[in-house]
Amino acid sequence: MKIVELQQVEKHYQGVKALHQLDLELKQGEVLGLFGHNGAGKTTTIKLILGLIGATAGQVRVFGEDPTLPEARHLRQKLGFLQENVAFYDQLTGLEVLQYFARLKGVAKQSCLGLLEQVGLSAAAKRRVKTYSKGMRQRLGLAQALLGEPKLLLLDEPTVGLDPIATKDFYRRIDQLKQQGCTVILCSHVLPGVEKYIDRALILGQGQLLAQGSLQDLRQQADLPATFHLHGEDLVLPEHLAAQVQSDGGEQQLAVPLAEKMTTLQQLSGLPGLRNLEIQMPSLEDLYTHFIESQRAGEAS
Repeated sequence: MKIVELQQVEKHYQGVKALHQLDLELKQGEVLGLFGHNGAGKTTTIKLILGLIGATAGQVRVFGEDPTLPEARHLRQKLGFLQENVAFYDQLTGLEVLQYFARLKGVAKQSCLGLLEQVGLSAAAKRRVKTYSKGMRQRLGLAQALLGEPKLLLLDEPTVGLDPIATKDFYRRIDQLKQQGCTVILCSHVLPGVEKYIDRALILGQGQLLAQGSLQDLRQQADLPATFHLHGEDLVLPEHLAAQVQSDGGEQQLAVPLAEKMTTLQQLSGLPGLRNLEIQMPSLEDLYTHFIESQRAGEAS
């Protein structure tokens, strides 16, 4: 089933194209990383999916319905949303805040304590929010987004203010939701942190789709090399590889096309004096930088 479907979607603000002919399909249980610079169109995309704004052109469908129509209000019970900068009523306790949002969403208040425990706030449930740290407020925001066991979860910079342990716990929770069939759209500027948790990535630049697909798909599209890190003494490489080697202290680095990775590995693995060999594939951050810089280069030419 298609949970989210965008077809040739455009959004204009006073003559400025915030989104240009965006296509996107999301199925049940997928985790999509939505990436781009500030102003790339990420927030606009999220608002379109939530039904907070309508498209200037194209078609937006969420669970098969237009989310902007009055008769589609019931969809909100299936959605969870965490914005980047959360703000709550400082004089209320964390539990009171969550119970308030539960009433708005039509969710039983009895679930609130369990959610606070899931995000590590059970001990602070009856403390006023004004005493919460930034990380605690962020965790309260996540609990709010999880009210009602949403089928589609939209998270904008969800780990801002979280310490490493809380961040790890957060992604463990996302994996649990995925296993339960929840579809997740995740925006983040911390690309190394999200790389292993997403199924697909969508990269936007100035409202345009620059790349979309799995990490493997993006590597094929970008055609960036794999880098071999060689450690050893008196290494004598095959002549056709030796010309490509760069030395960095006691390490030698060799960049080869992805299609030649296995052949090169076979050639290097038996070298006399080789103590260690590491292969570094293009990371999500490398790929993001490649697509963004390619767009800028194209505009400058």
